[in-house]
Amino acid sequence: MDKKHYVYILKCADGTYYTGYTTDPERRTQVHNSGKGAKYTRARRPVELIYTEEYDDKTEAQRREYAIKQLTRAEKEKLINGQTYNA
Repeated sequence: MDKKHYVYILKCADGTYYTGYTTDPERRTQVHNSGKGAKYTRARRPVELIYTEEYDDKTEAQRREYAIKQLTRAEKEKLINGQTYNA
């Protein structure tokens, strides 16, 4: 069985969003909350996992991560709230 790849969005304690890539969103969220995640999230803990997309292909997932990172906050909120937004 091949590994799944995920793009995820975290909501930080200060209300900002962090977008990342992982093969295990739950574990990665714990890493962020432990202070060993991205530098951005270290000062903004606790973080909450609020959105994921699943992919079979790592490259595809990382392309999507980059695309989401280019979105405005309003566009990310539409995506999070289930309104279709394909960057």
